[in-house]
Parts: sequence; structure tokens; C-alpha cells
Amino acid sequence: MPEMPASSITPPVPERPDRADIRSFSSLELAQALTERLAIPANDWHRLSANRRVRALEQIAAALVYLLKDQPEESLTRLTQATGWLDKSLKAPPCPTHGKSTRA
Repeated sequence: MPEMPASSITPPVPERPDRADIRSFSSLELAQALTERLAIPANDWHRLSANRRVRALEQIAAALVYLLKDQPEESLTRLTQATGWLDKSLKAPPCPTHGKSTRA
């Protein structure tokens, strides 16, 4: 039986970004990328809008961006919102499009 090449036996390992690549970005750029990554996509909004963990992550990432932009008041607002999601004192408002007819 012919020997199979190693590449067909083991799955490829996903490439990790080189640390030098990461260091080439500013802290603000990295925080903005994280904020974009953690933002709820429009097509998942209804499914995730009340997910406390997802919403807190979204707000904490935004708080970091504001803090790096030297806007501590906005950062604190986002951190307060994240805390509200985590301690269950905040909940998602109802969707404004539910219950309304779109017909004229």
C-alpha cells in the first residue's frame, strides 16, 4: 500500500498572525477591530439582542475604544451599560418593527 503524504492525514493548522504583525497596529486600531468583531451583525440582531454576555462584550469593547480616544465619559457610559447587562438591571428594548404593519 503506498504511503499517504502527511498533509492528507493531519488537517492543516490555522495560521496565527505573527506577533510582529500585531505590534504594527496601534492599541486604538486593535480595540476598534475587536469592537467590530464583537458587534452583533444585523442578521443576528433578533437572536442575540437579549444575550447578556454578547451585549456586555460589545459594550466593554466600545468602552475601551472611547477610553483610548481620551473620552472617559463615553467609556464610563459603555462600562455602566455592560455592568447592567451582567447584573441583569438592563434589558433589551422591544424591537420597534414588531407589531407594526408596514402596509400603507
